[in-house]
Amino acid sequence: MSTKQGDGSNLENMEFMRNHSELFRAECVRLITDTDTSCKRMQNDDSKRLGQRVRDIQFVKKELEMKLGEIVVEIELLETSQSREANALEACKEPLRVTVLCLEERMKRFPSERRHDEVDRELLKETEVIQAATLLLQTVAEQIAEQLRLNRSIQHQLEQDLQEKSEAQCIDNSCVLMTTRSTDNPLSLSVTPEQWENITDINMAKAEQQKADSMALRAMVESLLEQMAADMKKQARATAAALQLNVWEIKAARSQMTEQLATILCELSSQQQVRGDLQTAVSENQCVLGLAQARLALRLQRPSKEQCLDPAQCQLLTEVQQLREAVAQSEEEQRALVRCQRELQANMELKTSSLYIDEVVCARHRDPLIMLSF
Repeated sequence: MSTKQGDGSNLENMEFMRNHSELFRAECVRLITDTDTSCKRMQNDDSKRLGQRVRDIQFVKKELEMKLGEIVVEIELLETSQSREANALEACKEPLRVTVLCLEERMKRFPSERRHDEVDRELLKETEVIQAATLLLQTVAEQIAEQLRLNRSIQHQLEQDLQEKSEAQCIDNSCVLMTTRSTDNPLSLSVTPEQWENITDINMAKAEQQKADSMALRAMVESLLEQMAADMKKQARATAAALQLNVWEIKAARSQMTEQLATILCELSSQQQVRGDLQTAVSENQCVLGLAQARLALRLQRPSKEQCLDPAQCQLLTEVQQLREAVAQSEEEQRALVRCQRELQANMELKTSSLYIDEVVCARHRDPLIMLSF
């Protein structure tokens, strides 16, 4: 009885162990199945996430490429503005040289003509306008150079970011194609997704800011060049008008002097004729005057009570004295006319010299000068 009970107990234990083993096997099969399903689901999820990541990178790359293209175009446009600005700065040299040369030439006028007239004032103003434009262009040149440096710097950052995005895209594409048989080691992540997005956002923001600054600088340069060209042309016209007016005034003054000289020469000729006539009259009356003087000397021998002036003799003496005074006055008038003649001729020489400087010398320097739009 006890033996049977012992055998039955062993059978029960064995049955329990068999059942437990079956349950364990079933659990292992379920766990294997669940693990395989989870792994496949995780693999599919990873593949989807990697695919999305690749698409995100492609989108960011397009934005980077677009922004990089805009920056490259902006650099080219700013380089064009830089070239125009450099040409404008070079173009200021010749007008300034000519203006200073005209001032120096006008200083060669005779001292009496070397007055600070309207032409000098316009030439000095022209010098100030050109010098101010030159200084401003030099400042703008420095600003353009600095902006180009910043633009090229952000261009380099965008190119580097784009290169890194391309490398990341290649790696993620490789990850999408990887299988369980792949032996590549997983890459260690150095940044979080948020940091990854921030890097590109920062570069894009910098690029946009530099683009805006560059566009504003180009607009300022364009406006500045137009304004400077207009100011220089306006001042050049004012200087030319002052020169023309001064030439006209000198010619008018010289013409008036020429007319006065002709009048004086005519009057001088008349005076010389009158003086000759007076001297002839004096000579003709000299004999009569000698006779009167002889009579006067003889009559002075009369007794004192009998001495008196004959009215005829007095008239003769008076006429001869008047003739002598007329001759002396004629000579004085002639000397005055000669002085006027010489003074007019000297002034005409001064005007001719000043006219030559303004109409010929300055014009020779200024005529080839063309104020072009920058």
